[in-house]
Amino acid sequence: MTSNENQQPATTSITAGRDGTNSLAPTLSTSSTWSSSGLEESNRQANALHQTGNYSRYANPTVEAFEHAIAELENTQAALAFASGMGAVSSVVLALCSTGDHIVAQRNCYAGTYAFLVGPCARLGIDVTFVDGRNAQEFAAAVRPGKTMLVMAESPSNPHIDLVDLTELGKIKGPFTLVDSTLATPLAQRPHDHGVSIVLHSATKGIAGHNDATLGVIAADLDLISDIWTYSVLHGATASPFDAMNGLRGIRTLDVRLARQSDSAQQLAEWLLTQKNVTGVHYPGLKSHPQHELAVKQMNYFGSVLSFEIAGGKPAASKLLSALKLVRPAVTLGGPETLISHSASSTHNSVDIETKTKTGLTDSLLRLSIGLEACVDIKNDLASALALTN
Repeated sequence: MTSNENQQPATTSITAGRDGTNSLAPTLSTSSTWSSSGLEESNRQANALHQTGNYSRYANPTVEAFEHAIAELENTQAALAFASGMGAVSSVVLALCSTGDHIVAQRNCYAGTYAFLVGPCARLGIDVTFVDGRNAQEFAAAVRPGKTMLVMAESPSNPHIDLVDLTELGKIKGPFTLVDSTLATPLAQRPHDHGVSIVLHSATKGIAGHNDATLGVIAADLDLISDIWTYSVLHGATASPFDAMNGLRGIRTLDVRLARQSDSAQQLAEWLLTQKNVTGVHYPGLKSHPQHELAVKQMNYFGSVLSFEIAGGKPAASKLLSALKLVRPAVTLGGPETLISHSASSTHNSVDIETKTKTGLTDSLLRLSIGLEACVDIKNDLASALALTN
């Protein structure tokens, strides 16, 4: 299910997931179930793995087309879609790990992932060791041979935009390795090409790209996808065909959207560095970013998300968000509108103070998801609001 080796990813985003249909637009299959010809066919369907034509919790043609597109973009044998990014995270963890098993995970990660690891995993007796994802050696050093089932990373991380060395992570043998590549999308990096076992996305974000689909997806080798699918149908975090259709539509424009958003993010990051009431800017496209060379090495785009720190802490951040006219306060990312969030009080509000301190998640930190508006208009809106925080 891999694309032509000579074909560029931008082209694959147009050709992938069509599955033999002549329809130029994604087709929507709304059926929850299908009839069979009789007992023998029903029995065959009951024993089939991840195939459509039986019951939509097992597989659906529209969802399957979305999965095929992701597999092609990630250069993997197969993919599996879920009702959300957290549906993907929880299904993978519970499919691969049991009581007494061990996980190595990145401390500086999405708050929902962190909450799942310190909550349900702890309750079920799955031990988790957290490491600093910026140092790939910490992942390998924390592995317990024979006990560690999964090593989980997120690159770029949300909201501090830290990177993980994908090649070093891919060298870890024994446990399965997983990279949440949501902020990058398949057009910016392909972790599986670096030896990583599983690539995960909250496709709600940049992949679907229009704030109208809630989706998660993983991409991996076929045998591994089949094993996780066997558990996922019991977990029930099934992707909606309608959301999968919108996800496919988003894939068609992913390259041009990401190119525009990354270019604007670079310009805005460089401009924010010059603002006297901005005390720090985090974007891998900046030469001042401590992992800029790694970003150049493993990313095709530096991405649509940046974060910055504002002088004056939470009161100044509150004043800034209230003063913005074009940029909208919201907790998601990757869509056509430029969005801003105060992570410490919203998306990462549940993270404990010690972890916030260790990961630099301060009250001064603001995350920007750059949209498709003219860059000069975004900058002017930010400039006007920043002036009121002096």
